Amino acid sequence: MTMPAAEISQFSQSGREPAIDLIVKNYQQKKAVTGMVVAVIRHGGPAEFYQYGVTDERHRYPITPQTLFALGSVSKGFTAEVVASLVNEGRLHWNDTLVTLLPPGTRLSADAQKITLLHLVTHTSGLPRQPMDLLTMENVVRYFSSGENFYQGLDNDRVVDWMADFTAPDERLPRYSNIGYALIGYILKYKTGESVETLATRYLFQPLHLQNTSFIAPTLRAYPVRALGHAGDQPKLIPRGQLTPDWIFNNNMMAAASLYSSAGDLIEYARAHFTPTANSRLNKTFQDATVSYFERPQEAANLGWVTDRINDSKITYQVGYIGGYSSYIGFDKKNKNAVVVLQNSFNWSNYIGHTLLTRLQ
Repeated sequence: MTMPAAEISQFSQSGREPAIDLIVKNYQQKKAVTGMVVAVIRHGGPAEFYQYGVTDERHRYPITPQTLFALGSVSKGFTAEVVASLVNEGRLHWNDTLVTLLPPGTRLSADAQKITLLHLVTHTSGLPRQPMDLLTMENVVRYFSSGENFYQGLDNDRVVDWMADFTAPDERLPRYSNIGYALIGYILKYKTGESVETLATRYLFQPLHLQNTSFIAPTLRAYPVRALGHAGDQPKLIPRGQLTPDWIFNNNMMAAASLYSSAGDLIEYARAHFTPTANSRLNKTFQDATVSYFERPQEAANLGWVTDRINDSKITYQVGYIGGYSSYIGFDKKNKNAVVVLQNSFNWSNYIGHTLLTRLQ
């Protein structure tokens, strides 16, 4: 979706943007979104925050830069950078294959044996988004009317069993895969003996002072006043604006989709990808994360992130959709601009983040 020309024309280069208020309020009304927050960094300057609405109609806690939202697949970027940190320490290697990454005796097809750690992290393994079996399909159909989590089958350790019969596609292009990241969650636990939460705390959360970010959301102080998820474009059979169940993962899918965070934490996390921190190891991780391992004009595959070339801009970003939430985090490394957009409604459109980043030059 593109932004109307009348709204684009209102952009200036400094100060609070009336255009952002207009864009978001129009979007919020059209999509019946209860609460949203937008965070912006321009040319490396201080973060600006634009918050709208409330967490839900019952509690009506106002949305703030500290309000927690479920991030869905934005979790994958954090997980990818945990993996990159372990690779930089020599504990894992990008060319490690599933033969050595999984326990001895794990049944692997000939194609599965060729999958490397780098393939998993960059979505170039050829693995599909999810198992295409009858149980998964039944869960997806049930989701349309219940809003309940349909990825529980990937959360348990039986996810490795799916690799016994895997057949790779003829051409190994980037192919978004929750299976791949559930496998990464399993591998991290198996190879390090630690959870993705423990690893992310050590390698990312603590060095960046992200005190409002966790793969185990109930441990966060702000969790009781979090933004609650609502139906939007999905689930199709639940009225737009109605509350939907939280999606909870306790095992391998944590690495793929369990993260909660706030706009305040996420915008500073984005900043660290173009403004060096005092931690040289972290800087190396972020540098590695923004290299395109599969180059193409749109959705070039990085480590968990993807990059689009839009006119003269190079936008590196992630999007996440889970339960009743949608999230966007992106940055323009060259111009030191960043945008975070969080909403407590499941809507496929993330044009706001891309629009702002391309206009902030």
